Amino acid sequence: MATGRQGIEQKIRVGVIFGGRSGEHEVSLHSAQSVMRALNPEKYEVVPIGIDKHGRWLAGDAMAALTQGHASQPATLLPDPQSAALLQVEEVEHRVAGVTAVAELDVIFPVLHGPYGEDGTVQGLLELANLPYVGAGVVGSAVGMDKAIFKQVMAANGLPVLAWRLVLASQWAKQPEAVLDTIAAAELAYPLFTKPANLGSSVGISKCRNRAELAAGLDQAADYDRRIIVEQGINGRELEVAVLGNDHPTASVVGEVRPRRDFYDYVAKYVSDDSELLIPAPLAPEVAEAARALAIQAYQAIDCAGLGRVDLLLDKDDGTLYLNEINTIPGFTHISMYPKLWEATGVSYSELLDRLIDLAMERHEEKEKLKKSFEV
Repeated sequence: MATGRQGIEQKIRVGVIFGGRSGEHEVSLHSAQSVMRALNPEKYEVVPIGIDKHGRWLAGDAMAALTQGHASQPATLLPDPQSAALLQVEEVEHRVAGVTAVAELDVIFPVLHGPYGEDGTVQGLLELANLPYVGAGVVGSAVGMDKAIFKQVMAANGLPVLAWRLVLASQWAKQPEAVLDTIAAAELAYPLFTKPANLGSSVGISKCRNRAELAAGLDQAADYDRRIIVEQGINGRELEVAVLGNDHPTASVVGEVRPRRDFYDYVAKYVSDDSELLIPAPLAPEVAEAARALAIQAYQAIDCAGLGRVDLLLDKDDGTLYLNEINTIPGFTHISMYPKLWEATGVSYSELLDRLIDLAMERHEEKEKLKKSFEV
């Protein structure tokens, strides 16, 4: 509970932001619906904040506006530390005629996946507004989002990643044969995976078994990002670890995903619901501990905070563990691995949300103690 101006305990007002200008817009809506249903109504007052596919912010029944086309009022948050209010925008003939405060917010829970939400952009706005928020800050979000920079940071910290190459979409558009020749000359062997550098939920990812499929995969990835990852495929097991905390994070039990499709793509994650999720993963104790330790090392290396789901690959042939990526705002749907992993570790969904909000408040209070000026 938050304490009001007169010392009376009040419900914590949680602004839940969802939707966004991303290929993961629909995933965000499903995650946010789960989060808003699970927030304890005795402790929290939920303030829904929607963002449509054009980047327009919405107040009121924003979920119905985004899922069913209902009318909703445009809204905004100001990058002003003197104002913690969600503002409803009054428009006349598509021009701003005034603003009205909808609610004073105590904390923000971003449930945004992908660019313009998970990549540090919204986090930057919340920093300017001086609002506590769940999850990683600007740097952790940006590095976690960009697969190429993430791999570079892992390598700089001596943490294992698979062989990979970066391709610019502009290079691919102008010199496709040269790009294919360069990849062929590198120490990479089929199968390869092509991925947009800045996207999640397996959107735009392709498994490529030959040069023709590689070209098609690069085409698809280039539809979603100007930077494309070409990564070595292995005969691997897909492992996931949920991490929770700020400066002293803890790791959940290790889970394993066994997709019935060719790999754990968007359909397998959110549509078919037919992948086999093994929690805990059937691993030797020392392998599970190594995976958990690697997950925490990766989390700390990018200065993550609050939460993150760390994805790893275990080579079936030689037993090597590789870090794949960190999702700094992982899925929160009923079939999402992050809450399932914590449930298996002894933390319920509602308890997990409580802890995330506490961590957001804790991190904000620590930052508020820092000096904001320097005098000689």
